[in-house]
Amino acid sequence: MAMTLEQLRGFVAVAEELHFGRAAERLRMTQPPLSRQVQKLERAVGAQLLERDNRRVVLTAAGAAFLQDARRLLALAEAAPVTAQRISSGSRGAVRIGFTAASTYGTLGALLNALGRELPEVDLELRELVTRSQVEALRHDELDLGLARPPFETAEFASRCLHREAMLVALPPGHRLTSLRRPVGARDLADEPVVMHSSTRARYFYDLVVSSVPVVHGNVVHTVDQVLTMLWLVQAGRGLAFVPASAARLGIAGVEYVPLATAEPEPVELHLLWSRSSRNPALRRVLDVLDRETVAP
Repeated sequence: MAMTLEQLRGFVAVAEELHFGRAAERLRMTQPPLSRQVQKLERAVGAQLLERDNRRVVLTAAGAAFLQDARRLLALAEAAPVTAQRISSGSRGAVRIGFTAASTYGTLGALLNALGRELPEVDLELRELVTRSQVEALRHDELDLGLARPPFETAEFASRCLHREAMLVALPPGHRLTSLRRPVGARDLADEPVVMHSSTRARYFYDLVVSSVPVVHGNVVHTVDQVLTMLWLVQAGRGLAFVPASAARLGIAGVEYVPLATAEPEPVELHLLWSRSSRNPALRRVLDVLDRETVAP
């Protein structure tokens, strides 16, 4: 025999009032049906929960223990519809966010702060992944939202440009290029050792640099896929590197920055990326917030 919420409510009222008459009045019912509810509950539980006679009602040891669980069950039952409604509307739930390492230099923190203010009950789960891995995770429903670099397959994914920034040249202190009063161009870099982006693991930045500075191929001394690693190598005097402007926020000692001449003033793009087939209501709320909020570093 299964217990019902009505039986639990009846038992809790009697246990708190220790009087069937007062409990029945509290529940706006008559005493006989309330007595039957408690009896059915005791049969369902398989234990006597109350000792009663004509003068008093007392909780048994089993009844006192069961009272705590009964209260919790009733609280859960009352909260469950509200939780379901909030999840359906997107005000509660979870959004799994992928991000590139370079997007953490200011943009990710600003994004999380904006979402924390507007959607405090939405859990944000973070995973650091390169763009290629984010695309695969979105495709297999392992992520809800990516912070990734273009281009994307527009038939499968929707995207929105979140942030644009300039490219800089990272240099050791005192390097001759730090004294220029103009952006550094291809001719300035003809004989310089270069710490270069990987053409496979950091394809976006590789293509961006090569399109702006086609002379660097013969000057590459190291190939890496993380901007932070590049800056450590610049600090060690291994060569110069091309990094997004937000990398200067890291404040690494022993590295200076000058602007790189590019066709576009701010060629580095960071996009929000999500699957067009996503059915996560919380994702829609997140996108609405980010459409209104400024999350630039």
